[in-house]
Amino acid sequence: MRNAVVTPGGDRIRWVELAGEEPARVYVHGLGSTSPAYFAASATHPLLAGRRSLLVDLLGHGHSDRPEEFDYTLEAHADALAAALSDADVEGAELIAHSMGGAVAIVLADRHPHLVSRLVLVDANLDPQRTVPVMPGSSGIASYTEEEFLAGGWAEVRDRVGAHWWSTMRLAGRTALYRTAVHLAAGTTPTMRELLLESKIPRTYLLPEADGPLPGADALEASGVAVVSVPDCGHNIMLDNPEGFARATAAALARD
Repeated sequence: MRNAVVTPGGDRIRWVELAGEEPARVYVHGLGSTSPAYFAASATHPLLAGRRSLLVDLLGHGHSDRPEEFDYTLEAHADALAAALSDADVEGAELIAHSMGGAVAIVLADRHPHLVSRLVLVDANLDPQRTVPVMPGSSGIASYTEEEFLAGGWAEVRDRVGAHWWSTMRLAGRTALYRTAVHLAAGTTPTMRELLLESKIPRTYLLPEADGPLPGADALEASGVAVVSVPDCGHNIMLDNPEGFARATAAALARD
């Protein structure tokens, strides 16, 4: 386990690091998750092993600190991640990022382009979402006020998300989880999709085949984004179909 101070208050991001060749690969988890749990098997898969790999927990999540004064916008997450990568002497990294982590990765590539050489986005958030109280993810969490969520809304979310997601979500700070969900649902200006369309680095978007065509796929592909469907999986592609995920990711990392 390694760490770096990423805020003026001394808060630390922590990550598991696997030794290997440069350039580094950086794995970034989704909302309420943790990278070591979601990506350890992928980073050590024969198709992906051998590269220096950082399995990073964003602020408020997993093993990283949970500062109450941090605002947890996507931009703030990206800047904190940039500080950790700079401390680790990472440049030109290949980012493999899931869900909310994909949104952070897009913002990171826009704000700190020297740190990112390519993006592999795993069913990542690209657009703002309307809040929906009965939903288990960010749109459901964002339907509460912060006071409601901290007073007991978190327990309702726990009951909706199920044991698997809660096993890592319970590690997140409740303030961090709420504020991150709110800012993820609100998105960025320009939106994450617009930032991705404008990016010039190699970009791949992986989605579950069962979800059908990705909205806006034609425009993404026209801008150079490879849109790849992975069979036999849901949102957690790397966990549901490890072999399919490894093959699709290895192919994405080999693209010019």
